[in-house]
Amino acid sequence: MAVPLVVMVMRNRRRKKEMRFGWKIMLGSIIGFFGAACGSVGGVGGGGIFVPMLTLIIGFDAKSSTALSKCMITGAAAATVYYNLKLRHPTLELPIIDYDLALLFQPMLVLGISLGVALNVIFADWTITILLIILFIVTSSKACFRGIETWKKETKLKKEASRHLESVENTTEEVEDKTPPGGPISAVQAEASQSKEKVSIVKNVRWKELGLLVAVWLIILGLQIGKNYLTTCSATYWVLNILQIPVAVGVTAYEAVGLYKGQRKIASMGDVSTNWQVRQLVLYCVIGVFAGIVGGMLGLGGGFILGPLFLEMGVPPQVSSATATFAMTFSASMSVIEYYLLKRFPVPYALYFFAVAVIAAFVGQHVVRKLISILGRASLIIFILAFTIFVSALLLGGVGIAHMIKKIEKKEYMGFENICSYGD
Repeated sequence: MAVPLVVMVMRNRRRKKEMRFGWKIMLGSIIGFFGAACGSVGGVGGGGIFVPMLTLIIGFDAKSSTALSKCMITGAAAATVYYNLKLRHPTLELPIIDYDLALLFQPMLVLGISLGVALNVIFADWTITILLIILFIVTSSKACFRGIETWKKETKLKKEASRHLESVENTTEEVEDKTPPGGPISAVQAEASQSKEKVSIVKNVRWKELGLLVAVWLIILGLQIGKNYLTTCSATYWVLNILQIPVAVGVTAYEAVGLYKGQRKIASMGDVSTNWQVRQLVLYCVIGVFAGIVGGMLGLGGGFILGPLFLEMGVPPQVSSATATFAMTFSASMSVIEYYLLKRFPVPYALYFFAVAVIAAFVGQHVVRKLISILGRASLIIFILAFTIFVSALLLGGVGIAHMIKKIEKKEYMGFENICSYGD
C-alpha cells in the first residue's frame, strides 16, 4: 500500500526530532517519575499522567504522546515485573504474581487492545473523553472505598493483636492469624513475611503458564504487524484481525474450563471462591476485553480496570498490583513494537523516558513495600491506585475537554469516522 507523501514527511520529522535538555524535559521527567512510581505500585501503568505530560509540557502531538506513553508504561511495567518475580504472596506459599489469574485475563486484554485501537479511529473525540471521565471516576471511587474498608480492617486487626500481646506476659507465643488470604495483612504478618520475601526466580515462576502467555503475545503481535502492511479493510486485513479471536479465546477458555471443573485454581484468593459459575467466568472475560478496548482507545494499559476488579474478587492488594502489571506488560510492549515499526516516536526520547520509568518503578516498589513492612498496611497500595486513577481522570479529561472546545471554536467535524477511509 502506498504511503502518502505528507505521512512520510511527518514520520521522518518524528524520527529525526533531536532531544534537547531544558526545563521542559526536566519538569516532564519529574512528573513522569512520579507517575511511573505511583502507576507501578498501583498496577495501572501511569499512562493517564504520561500522555498529558508529553502533550502539554514536552509538546508532542497526540499520536506521538500516546506512543511515547506506551514506552514509559512498558518500562515501568517491565521493571515492576522483574522486581516481583522473586517475591512471594504476603500470607500464602505462592508467587506474588498469580499466573492463573493472568492466564484468565491477559489474552482477553491483548485482544481488547487490538479492538480498542480500531475503535479509537472510529469514535469521535468527545465520546472518548466522556467515557474516560465517567470510567475513571467510577473506578477511582470504588478503589478508594475499598481502601477505606481495608484500612479499617487493618486497624481492627492491629488493635486485636496489640491487646493479645499485652495480655500475654513473658512469652513469645505467636499471635493467632485471623486474616483471610484475600484480606489485609497485619503488622505481625508483614514482619513475618519478610523472611520469605524473596526466592529464586527459577523456582518462583510457573513456566507452563508463562509459556502460554508469551505464545499468545507472539502470535497476536505477528498478526498485528502483518495487517499494518496490508490495505485497510481488504479481505486479508480482516482475516488477520479475525484470527486474533480464536488465539485469545482459546487460551482463556482453557483456563476458564479448568477453573469451572476444579482442575485449576486462583490460589491467591484462598477459599474466597472455589465454585466458579459459567456466567461469572464469562463476565470476567468480557471485562478483560473491555479493559483492553478502553485501554486501546485511550492509549493506556488496561490496569486501571483490572486492578480494582482484582481487589473486588478478593485478591490481596500486593497480588492484585503485581498481577495487573504483569498482564499489562504484554499489551503495552506489543503496542511499543507496533509504534516503532510505524515510526510513531523519536527513539532518543523513547529511550530516555523508558529509563526514567524503569528507575521510578524500582524506587516506587522499594519504598512502598518498606512502608507496608513498617506500618503493616497493604491498603497503601489501594489508595495509591485510587489516587493515580483520579489524577489521570483530571488530566486526560482536562486535555480532552480543551481539544473539544478548540474544535467547536474552529467548527471542525466532530462526528464518527470510517475506518476504511481513515488515513494514518
